[in-house]
Amino acid sequence: MKFATRRKPFHQSSGALEGVVRLGKRTKVLTARIQPGEIVVIDHADLDRVAAEGLVERQVKAVVNASEFCTGRYPNLGALVLCGAGISLIEKTGQEVFTRLKDGDRISLDGGTVLRNGEVIAEGELVDLETAEQRLDACKKNISSALESFAENTLQYMINERDFILEAIRLPEIKTEFSGRHVLLVVRGYGYKEDLASLRGYIHDFRPVLVGVDGGADALLEQKLTPDVIIGDFDSVSTKALTCGAELVVHAFSDGVAPGAERLDALHLPYATFEAPGTSEDVAMLLAHEKGAELIVAVGARASMVEFMDKGRKGMASTFLVRLRVGPKLVDAKGVSELHRSDPRRWELFGLVGAALLTMLVVIGISQPMRLVVRAAADWMSDVFFVITQAF
Repeated sequence: MKFATRRKPFHQSSGALEGVVRLGKRTKVLTARIQPGEIVVIDHADLDRVAAEGLVERQVKAVVNASEFCTGRYPNLGALVLCGAGISLIEKTGQEVFTRLKDGDRISLDGGTVLRNGEVIAEGELVDLETAEQRLDACKKNISSALESFAENTLQYMINERDFILEAIRLPEIKTEFSGRHVLLVVRGYGYKEDLASLRGYIHDFRPVLVGVDGGADALLEQKLTPDVIIGDFDSVSTKALTCGAELVVHAFSDGVAPGAERLDALHLPYATFEAPGTSEDVAMLLAHEKGAELIVAVGARASMVEFMDKGRKGMASTFLVRLRVGPKLVDAKGVSELHRSDPRRWELFGLVGAALLTMLVVIGISQPMRLVVRAAADWMSDVFFVITQAF
């Protein structure tokens, strides 16, 4: 696992750490508002790796968590990622920190204490790299019980949501054509940016339908790719992505509640609604499958128990049900990037020939024997040309 470049960690003995504070109880929503060097205050028990990597990318100075970074329920990697990047961590400050601070306040951290203008706002506990590693090791020893609980919850959800796989579903009316085409589905999951970057050749050759699941749409834009469809509840996707021209599909729950519709209505953007249980990732796969996609290439999709538990929903049975329904159409991006090798582009061939010719000219220019050979060849061709012209 790769961590960001280590910075000097903060310890109580090094004095107070100061900075502007940014607060948010939903980490993935907060991330978009963070400026480099800020101290963020979150309420995220069992901070997941993807959220932690987002905080590292935003170059936060420190993270104050009202809850525990790792409760011991399963081996989550959030605290380890942050500590590995040299970011200072304080946990278990309680909810009061949200009522006593506001965005833009300048605070200082001294040990596990949060202060503003010398006033104690909240007190928590420091988490350093050694502590994060010890907790992760302890969680790994309890992995069997976590797996058992995960399996039990999954079975129960599969019973409750069996119609999700057995019954026909009502698909939204959209203009994008999926039938017979490859679909590239991008989710904000482990390694999604690196995997997407590795698929440039595949995207150029196959021209797949580009589907962004919430923040996955922004990942496509970062690669200079415009999504064809964006689907989700739109809580972690930028307005720039929403207005890029893609078709928008709001994921609504089975009872018809669509959390993302309010934002799109406020922006006066047209959208379709897809009512289905499960996560937006599941619904996007189901949409591509039912619309006749030939192949679904998933970038950042969840595959392991830890990734499912990072999502925070018990069981995540809908994910299993969707994969059963989609079947062999679904492949992981890593496999595609390993198997697919693009044919050389025309400009690449021209470049190769040009480089070879340039090399020859350089060799001729610096080699006395080669210059003599070229001069003799030129004289011979001149003599031949003279004889031919005299004959006519």
